[in-house]
Amino acid sequence: MEHEIIGDNLQMVVVKLSSNEMAYAEAGAMVYMSQSMQMNTKAKGGLLKGLKRTLAGETFFMTEFTPSGDGFVAFAGNAPGKIRPIELKGNEFLVQKDAFLCAENSVDLDIAFTKKLGAGLFGGEGFILEKLSGNGTAFIHACGDFVEMNLAPGEVIKVDTGSVVGFDSTVGYDITRAGNVKSMVFGGEGIFLTTLTGPGHIILQSMTVANLAAALRPFLPSGTSGSSGPRINIGGVKLGV
Repeated sequence: MEHEIIGDNLQMVVVKLSSNEMAYAEAGAMVYMSQSMQMNTKAKGGLLKGLKRTLAGETFFMTEFTPSGDGFVAFAGNAPGKIRPIELKGNEFLVQKDAFLCAENSVDLDIAFTKKLGAGLFGGEGFILEKLSGNGTAFIHACGDFVEMNLAPGEVIKVDTGSVVGFDSTVGYDITRAGNVKSMVFGGEGIFLTTLTGPGHIILQSMTVANLAAALRPFLPSGTSGSSGPRINIGGVKLGV
């Protein structure tokens, strides 16, 4: 499988497949495809896997793409941001909910639970993360630009909650207080920060969907109290108009 990521902050990935290859993606992610491409929507992995995907913010049904001959198909995320390939060679990579975009068929998409109660409650990603494993290439998407780091064993980085896109399964994931009481109340960073402990590779994002929605809210026309006007959906965050 070959691929090309096009665009800057509104990226798409174009996947090129031969007749013996197949890719799958969350429902609705396809933008365009060649005439030779065949689509088949199914609950990939069965009922249980489908239900687990919905817990992670993905769709119950996945769409499989198989060309008759050679072909191509393009996918895009649901919010302004970046697309990043994740190369798997028998390892596991954990990503935030709703980050999965597409993958070749040899990659398995499952869910993982945070190991600590505090991290699940206050870490910004919730109790459920998405787990990518197998051998092959998967593609993830998230809001804003990406910052990537390789953490040494025992190295710790503190991150604003919600700004973690993904990390190797070898990386420890927890929370810590944002500072003293004054910092937590008036610092603007919230009460907790996410801590990531090496070794392993991590990916962070410069903007979250929630922050993007909050920045746009003042510029949207406000309806009357109690009205049921149209709503704008930005990456799963609904804003009333």
